Amino acid sequence: MPDLKQSLQGHDLGHLRIAAELWGIEIEASEARAALEEFIDAALQPDRIADLLETLPPEARTALDELLISGGRMPWPHFTRQFGEVREMGPGRRDREQPHRNPVSAAEMLFYRGLVARAFFDSPTGPEEFAYVPEDLIQRLPAPENNTAAPFGRPASAKETTHIIPANDWILDDACTLLAALRLGKSPSAILDFFVHPDACASLHTLYPLTPKFLTTLLGAGSLLDPDGLPQPEPARAFLEASRGEALSLLGRAWLDSETLNELRLMPGLEAEGEWQNDPRQTRKVVLTFLSGLPEDTWWSLEGFISGVREKHPDFQRPAGDYDSWFIRDLKTGEYLRGFEHWDQVDGALLRYLITGPLHWVGFIDLAAPGKEQAAAAFRFSKWSSALLRGGAPEGLVAEESPITVTSNAQMVVPRLTPRVARYQISRLSVWEKKADDKYTHRLSPASLERAREQGLQVSHLEAILKRYAEAVPPSLIKALQRWEAKGTEARLAQALVLRVRSADILTELRSSRAARFLGEPLGPLAVIVKPGAWQKVLDYLAEMGYLGEAEFENEML
Repeated sequence: MPDLKQSLQGHDLGHLRIAAELWGIEIEASEARAALEEFIDAALQPDRIADLLETLPPEARTALDELLISGGRMPWPHFTRQFGEVREMGPGRRDREQPHRNPVSAAEMLFYRGLVARAFFDSPTGPEEFAYVPEDLIQRLPAPENNTAAPFGRPASAKETTHIIPANDWILDDACTLLAALRLGKSPSAILDFFVHPDACASLHTLYPLTPKFLTTLLGAGSLLDPDGLPQPEPARAFLEASRGEALSLLGRAWLDSETLNELRLMPGLEAEGEWQNDPRQTRKVVLTFLSGLPEDTWWSLEGFISGVREKHPDFQRPAGDYDSWFIRDLKTGEYLRGFEHWDQVDGALLRYLITGPLHWVGFIDLAAPGKEQAAAAFRFSKWSSALLRGGAPEGLVAEESPITVTSNAQMVVPRLTPRVARYQISRLSVWEKKADDKYTHRLSPASLERAREQGLQVSHLEAILKRYAEAVPPSLIKALQRWEAKGTEARLAQALVLRVRSADILTELRSSRAARFLGEPLGPLAVIVKPGAWQKVLDYLAEMGYLGEAEFENEML
């Protein structure tokens, strides 16, 4: 960082005389360059610095200490929000109003003493304006009494941790469901009832259940989907065959490293508009840095943490503290949330979403709530987090060993902890019926088998899966599958309207009339199928022939 001389260069003689007055230094020079040399020689003496600190107002000393604790610099917008503004004044107004004698803020007290200056420095998000303490002053100023940055927020209370919501690996089961749905051409939004989370949310009351949209983006970030959004065969197979720990690690790495998965644009309730850009990957890293400063194995208050970030580092995702150029709309009210006054609705909401959403879904974070029917109020790192943060596979996940139950009526019940690769293939070969109690129910049909055959799956694939992963396979089902493969569909069930008559002569006469074109297959000498939409015409022709008939079916069947 620049030193004191570099920081004051460019200021006029009047500004230097103000700084000297506040330091108790008399300057004899009559031009700015000589006055600056005179001031620097006197100001950097240890006794002079000690005297200045003795006379520094308490609020200014607090602001100076905060800067020193932050490494000597802080984003300018953050500094002025926390410690007040430094009024912009030209020399004429400054000399008239004398702001150094009537400062409006702690920031202004430090600025006119030369203890704080402002300049642009490089940052991970590009050039950013900072408030800083000149380098040679940092070397001479005493360290603050508490020079260790306190973690953001506070520990959770006992009330906030009454109901524990441990990290889980359900995202692996939902990923399997989604991969199968995408392979079949199903809409991701149409399969939400087959996700694990909707059932669980009734008891967990998480604000942000895992959505197909987020998971689709995550699978893409993990290279499991091609540019068209379809599963890539080899990566998808490797993911489904991997142990649950290895698969969870893959999703964790994909989430941490993704530059395309943008939580700010995926967060429910908000809509981002315009061409402005944010850096979601850098935001994740910053938030994880904040979290890494929390005590281990300690429940931490969610609201306390968010409030702490707002107070100490509100610009964690904003380049140069810009709160005006991002157009973000509240979908409920239609209001555009621009300006720092909407921090809680955007930046604070993003922190809440990251912690109770992605960090929990991918296994990094345990949650806790005041009660079973209340939203999460506290969090801590999970037992898996250490391995996941290193990019490794966590241990202790339940093995996938549950067998499939197959019934003679072609129904298959697949538990959640059946090997995912088996459920993926079953899902492609069958009709999806329901999910309940951690079990997925599927049924074989000629249509589902034909669809699978078009995708390159044969009945032999299904037989091999069932023999390997099912408790038992009814011989009658194997026989039915083999007959279908050889002969196709041998029975069809259809809904039809049936005309019944009292004598065969009536049906013979009707078939010889103009009404014949409305009749379908005969069902014996006294009954025949009536083609859809033609029942009234058939009754009309019967009346013309001298036979009165009536319709005996419910209105909804007409």
